[in-house]
Amino acid sequence: MSSPKRLENRASLILDLVDRQGSATYVTLAEVLQVSTMTVRRDCDELVRLGRVIKTVGGIQQASAAPYLYENSVRERIASHQSEKRAIAAKALELVRDHQTIFIDGGTTNLTLARLIAVQRTGLTILTNSALTCLELSKGNNTIIGIGGEYDPITLSFAGPQADEMAKSFLIDQAFFSTKGFLPEDGTYESAVATSRVKQVMAGRAAQTVLLVDHTKFGVRALSKVLDISQIHHVVTDEWIKESDLAAVRRAGITAHVAAVTNLEADYVALAH
Repeated sequence: MSSPKRLENRASLILDLVDRQGSATYVTLAEVLQVSTMTVRRDCDELVRLGRVIKTVGGIQQASAAPYLYENSVRERIASHQSEKRAIAAKALELVRDHQTIFIDGGTTNLTLARLIAVQRTGLTILTNSALTCLELSKGNNTIIGIGGEYDPITLSFAGPQADEMAKSFLIDQAFFSTKGFLPEDGTYESAVATSRVKQVMAGRAAQTVLLVDHTKFGVRALSKVLDISQIHHVVTDEWIKESDLAAVRRAGITAHVAAVTNLEADYVALAH
């Protein structure tokens, strides 16, 4: 059994590493501290109890980070910017053809797209690591493949090494991504570290990638970079996007699709029923 002094030393090292990196996995911490992952988990649980760190899937991240670095729960995000999400989803649906193989991540804009796909498209093979997206898609006439792994209660998605390995076994026509933040000259950013890796894998397995991103996400940098700008082929956004941001997207060689919020939100309601 570890002495109180050793526990204190490990806690100090854990906090130092997380302060420098923003986050860390249990595996990384175990390697650095040269202890078992079980020991690391116990140490981290105590730090969580003290409010020094917060849990992510497979690890921890800073508790004192700026709010934009945190991943809000899906339940919180569903209610925000609904008009923009519906308009963007209706516009993105135009890129989806029957009988394609596609991936859809667990973002709430993509959840809105999934509702349309279930009603408006057939014969698709759809991969997702999102529990909610899977449920929405199950209402349609398409083949759904769930990418499994460790369940993340914040994003309501599956992640971790098992999910990453499973994702590597597929080749897809299109991958539809959402994001926490987007810099048109750089790429996408996320605060949910665990689910980021699945997105990176699927981007590498897709013939085309489509980013669904409302105007509020432009210029936002979160905890970790996920997709490089060179990996994105299409951006679907709303009409409130700044002209400078739209120009930056086009300069990067990306095809931009701009949704008229009022008209396309009405289209969404019609398409979804």
